[in-house]
Amino acid sequence: MIRFDQVSVTYEGAAHPSLRDADFALPEGELTLLVGPSGVGKSTLLGAVSGLVPHFTGGTLRGRVTVAGRDTRTHRPRELADVVGTVGQDPRAHFVTDVVEDELAYGMESLGLPPAVMRRRVEETLDLLGLNELRDRPIATLSGGQQQRVAIGSVLTTHPKVLVLDEPTSALDPAAAEEVLAVLQRLVHDLGTTVLMAEHRLERVVQYADRVLLLPSPGEPPLLGTPADIMAVSPVHPPVVSLGRLAGWTPLPLSVRDARRHAPTLRARLSTQGYGGGAPGTGSGAEPLETEPLETEPLETEKGRGGEQLRAAAPTAPAPTPTPRPGLLARLTARSRRGPGDAISGSGTPAAPAPATAATATALHIRRARAEVLHDVNLTVAPGETIALMGRNGAGKSTLLAALTGTLAPTTGQVTVGGRTPHRTPPPEMVRRVGLVPQDPRDLLYADTVAAECAAADADAGAAPGTCRALVSALLPDVPDGTHPRDLSEGQRLTLALALVLTGRPALLLLDEPTRGLDYAAKARLVETLRALAADGHAIVLATHDVELAAELAHRVVVLAGGEIVADGPTAEVVVSSPAFAPQVAKILAPGHWLTVSQVAAALQDPEATP
Repeated sequence: MIRFDQVSVTYEGAAHPSLRDADFALPEGELTLLVGPSGVGKSTLLGAVSGLVPHFTGGTLRGRVTVAGRDTRTHRPRELADVVGTVGQDPRAHFVTDVVEDELAYGMESLGLPPAVMRRRVEETLDLLGLNELRDRPIATLSGGQQQRVAIGSVLTTHPKVLVLDEPTSALDPAAAEEVLAVLQRLVHDLGTTVLMAEHRLERVVQYADRVLLLPSPGEPPLLGTPADIMAVSPVHPPVVSLGRLAGWTPLPLSVRDARRHAPTLRARLSTQGYGGGAPGTGSGAEPLETEPLETEPLETEKGRGGEQLRAAAPTAPAPTPTPRPGLLARLTARSRRGPGDAISGSGTPAAPAPATAATATALHIRRARAEVLHDVNLTVAPGETIALMGRNGAGKSTLLAALTGTLAPTTGQVTVGGRTPHRTPPPEMVRRVGLVPQDPRDLLYADTVAAECAAADADAGAAPGTCRALVSALLPDVPDGTHPRDLSEGQRLTLALALVLTGRPALLLLDEPTRGLDYAAKARLVETLRALAADGHAIVLATHDVELAAELAHRVVVLAGGEIVADGPTAEVVVSSPAFAPQVAKILAPGHWLTVSQVAAALQDPEATP
């Protein structure tokens, strides 16, 4: 169905090809998972299938790509539209109309399908993706995850022979992701659709794949094989594979179910280490610490109770090491602290005593249009604390972050950040108090080069020249100064936006889906940076569907549902008790309370193991 014959793609001005010597064939009716580190050319490969590369992106394509017998060199994207359906990383760039139902019908209108067929397929797709309640909603009012489901649905209605998906579950909550993957599996098995999907959250998708196509590193040709064979050699792999490698399981498990068949032996090994049914320790692989047994009583959600629970369970909170040490950010920005415009002292501590709380929300209600998005939310964030906001798409996570930044004013209730009311405080005064990395990093990127973005960030924050560039170098190695932000991958753009925000060293850092588009290595660098910030006293609140990130990083997890807080407590208690939000290791080693591979590695005293 899809054939690459010695394909290489080089963009204008690039010193090396983005994709080199791709030579493989994908048969009809299979789901192929495209994996590899960020920036190795996955989006370029997907674009070559749909004809967007090089007809839309520019550059030079050498070799030949055929899809259903059509040569993409001679067939432009519009001539492939009845064969190939494409959903990119950014769903907002995909939309043509303003309303959900109209967007689902637009592709079929372009193909000239009869109205009766269009109506039937729209209804089928609304039901398949759980969009029926959103059919009349303006797309601009939807959450990021809801928009992603609409983008996928608009492609499914045309019934293409080939589906090309770039990070289709990156903004979806775990339940919605499973629904989308179940739909894709049904299309493959029942209709013979060929699916080529790039995804970084391999823990969600690898067990569904018939084949895996690996791009090992920039400039290396792709490798195609079975999921088990590729995962055995892949530099990127999900926690279940990391745990299998650590424990020496053969064959390597690809799903929680497979891993649980091997788990009794590992549980016995952990029991001999003296940890039995409860996995203490930290997400960073530090020495295990003692914890209290998991309480069976419901988690409290009253105002301030989360902080009390955190202090009571402080030994279980993630930390970089048992012994405090200078944070990564402190080392990288040592020069900027000596700058004339910097209000931070050379020791890395604020010149004035730190406030007791970094941010509070009290009886917060927010209405948007006629809907109440947040209802009676009470939240306290302490300095040095990392909180993961979790919940299904549309639960109100992004709205809560917007209230903390001041871009949304409370309908009733009160929000304070650093002693100020955000929506009544001029933005320049809030720069050092709060910083937000949004779901779409392009909202923060305006300049033509990475160097220009960094220079502007230094100027805006009053930091010494080079401060932002040092952060970019730590988080995003090997990106030249002259690179245009639009030429970066989605994950690289997000990392650049994070560096821009960190330049101002805000006391409260907010991140909305920070691991979207990041591979496991980039996520590890992000975790190290955020841990260093928390160690320096910065408060961090991240809205995420990445349960593995929450297990690795967060001290507390706050679960939102229908605009209300339904759970607030220490990470181990909240995620282990929830089938939807439990990480893979917790599911495999239940009823123990292990959360990450690094915890298990530390307990087994294997210093070579990494998460």
